[in-house]
Amino acid sequence: MDPSASSASEEKARLQEHYEQQALAASSPSHELSLSLSSPRSTSGGSFTNTVPMTEEELEDSSPIASPPSSHHIPHHSSSLSPTSGAGPSSSSSNHRSTTPPPYSGPSTSSIQEPPSPQPKGPQKYPGLPKLDYRLYSPPLFELSADKTTIKSSAPYLSTNVTAMVSLIRAQSTIPPKPQVHITGKRGSGSKVDFAIKLNLMPLLVPDDPRQRIDYIRCVAEGEVALRGGTKPSVEPEVGDGGLEEWVRRFVEDTRSVKSFTLERVVANLDVNWLEGQIRSMIASIGYKGIVSVTFPVTHAKVVVQNPDRVNKFFTSVTTLITGKNKYEVVKAVWPFATHKNGEPGRRCVVQSEETWWREWRDVVRYAIATKRQGWVTNEDKLESIMEGVGKGLSTVDWGPEY
Repeated sequence: MDPSASSASEEKARLQEHYEQQALAASSPSHELSLSLSSPRSTSGGSFTNTVPMTEEELEDSSPIASPPSSHHIPHHSSSLSPTSGAGPSSSSSNHRSTTPPPYSGPSTSSIQEPPSPQPKGPQKYPGLPKLDYRLYSPPLFELSADKTTIKSSAPYLSTNVTAMVSLIRAQSTIPPKPQVHITGKRGSGSKVDFAIKLNLMPLLVPDDPRQRIDYIRCVAEGEVALRGGTKPSVEPEVGDGGLEEWVRRFVEDTRSVKSFTLERVVANLDVNWLEGQIRSMIASIGYKGIVSVTFPVTHAKVVVQNPDRVNKFFTSVTTLITGKNKYEVVKAVWPFATHKNGEPGRRCVVQSEETWWREWRDVVRYAIATKRQGWVTNEDKLESIMEGVGKGLSTVDWGPEY
């Protein structure tokens, strides 16, 4: 055999063996892991898979790498990688970082939302209604009367604890009563009602700005006749400057078997006579000949605390009939409609005057009566009058034959 041919054959065999060893080493898992840990780049010698996720810092420091130009060169992975991009600039721009993050990068902020911080508990606000703590209208251990005028409790902690009782009265004084106007029309024998409407006047007592409120607590004055802890009205006893706390102390220390303490909410300086006159004149202008009733009832007007029943309610009722009940009706929560009575100089209304209120509601009330409404007249009726002209221009109404 030709020596040169034999030498070439041996060289070829050594190269073949070398390539097979490289291929075997590249397919080894341990080798692949070591390559992936040392460099997440690809070369012409094979494809290396990065089995360990890259951090954001590594992503920012990395740049696309192209394969070396020679296909016959066996790469040395620690030194032969060239930091160039297939479609990008030459190696002179190797320090340039891409502004586009890799497609598998995470968000810049955590996707886990922190739970909202607990908000301080307070009264719930109801858009369109006066700003009040409406929870106070139905406190625990109290019952509302059927006519909606009074809440009453026989909780022992109230009739035996001065501090608890004073706190209750002050809190209940911060919400107003609910004054209303009821207008009813009847004809014939009076058994048939033509209309019976109700309007809520409570918003006239509560301004939008709480700083404009002028409500206050008033204790019975010296020489004023009132139920001062007895069974009948009297001008005695007096408590001097003791005020609310002294009256509550007397109630708690009273040893009578049946006793009660009442807070009354009252409306001041609302000219109901003027309003009644306007209402009656309007009803007459639409030709109504029946009997008209205009009243101004007030609900949610009293808070009553009574000592617990010693046996049961029946026994308490019998005891009250025999021995009577010591009543303390010496405290009022006053909710003024205005600072003075109508016509007095310097008068300022909390929300609006009687004249303004009637001007806004006159057409609404006229239309409700003309359509023989029975029920509440509300802001929805007022909106229809303002937005759609409902009730405007109404003159007379055919009421039909009397019966």
